[in-house]
Amino acid sequence: MYAKSLISSLEQQLNRLKANSAYKQEHLLESAQGALVKADGREMIMLASNNYLGLAAHPEVIAAAKEALDIYGNGLASVRFICGTTPMHLALEAELSRLLKTEDALLFSSCFAANEAFFASLINQLGRRTVVYSDELNHASIIDALKLVKKELLDKKVYPHNEPAALRRLLAADQNQGYDLKIIATDGVFSMEGEMAKLPELVALAKEYDCLTFVDDSHGLGVLGDYGGGSAEELKVLGEIDVISGTLGKALGGATGGFLAGRKILVEFLRQQARPYIFSNNLSPANLGAALKALEILGRQELLKKLKANTVFFRTEITKRRLKIIEGEHPIVPIMVGATEITRQFSQRLMAQGVYIIGLWFPVVPEGTARLRVQISAAHSRAELSRAIELIAQTAEELKIIN
Repeated sequence: MYAKSLISSLEQQLNRLKANSAYKQEHLLESAQGALVKADGREMIMLASNNYLGLAAHPEVIAAAKEALDIYGNGLASVRFICGTTPMHLALEAELSRLLKTEDALLFSSCFAANEAFFASLINQLGRRTVVYSDELNHASIIDALKLVKKELLDKKVYPHNEPAALRRLLAADQNQGYDLKIIATDGVFSMEGEMAKLPELVALAKEYDCLTFVDDSHGLGVLGDYGGGSAEELKVLGEIDVISGTLGKALGGATGGFLAGRKILVEFLRQQARPYIFSNNLSPANLGAALKALEILGRQELLKKLKANTVFFRTEITKRRLKIIEGEHPIVPIMVGATEITRQFSQRLMAQGVYIIGLWFPVVPEGTARLRVQISAAHSRAELSRAIELIAQTAEELKIIN
């Protein structure tokens, strides 16, 4: 039976979240993920999903998942090293490493687990004094992963967002600290901004100061680059990043699963020592079949080209309506509002009109930078995007966001 003091504490925390506009409401999705969805009982244009290539409900992806289900069943009921590895696991790891120009790759149940495995397993198991230089806007999975490292082994230094010059000053100041291992860690694409890390500068700094580079490219994989290789391919440093992590839950089918890609010896070490890999079931057969088909479809390039064209169209047209966005090339398009309450109203009015957009505000983003985060998909038609743009602009005028 719960102690009364625990119930009281939980109620206080929940009430505090509600009072601070930090309580998250979940909307009921009643259809497959796509350009149009049924949610909260009505049809909407979906502009809040990570389904960048429209593969979450692609018929070929669904068929591949069903085929894998017929062959291998629902699940493997085991971790990888006992009886949980199929030829599809090895094929998917090989395809990911090929796309990312690394020697090998290793699958995890999620990218969150992959990031935790990399930092905690590598540093704790090696027992080497390590410093990690982390961008201040890095994903929660990197932040939490570093909390799992033994304190006596880790110095964590946070550098200002996307400022290589500030990182250089930290690196220069630490030259004589005697660290056994130095890691520069960053998101490839920052999910609240749709902004790419300055990877060429980070790679150059890593070479100059003998650091390992770690990039979580969950929002770049399948989205950026000529072939969908992500932010490193887009910025011409693919093959120069030491470790890349990513997810299968966004562009590559929208399900679950993550991975680490890097040198073969690193992957072999993590197969033996990474606790989230060793002690947790890996991807299910349906996940594997879907992801392999998603990578095959990505290779055809049609959807990638359509995604890029849709992104340019939306960014151009929304700017013409005098709405402020964060500039870039990524299909994450933040529409900047500023005030929390107006952003909340903006999102609610659009949802009521059939445009699924979620507002983000403090503490998810810094105080005073509340925004709508629009996410474009290859699945969108121009008519759907045009309809959404008109409703966004009309609602912005009603709320006096547009002068």
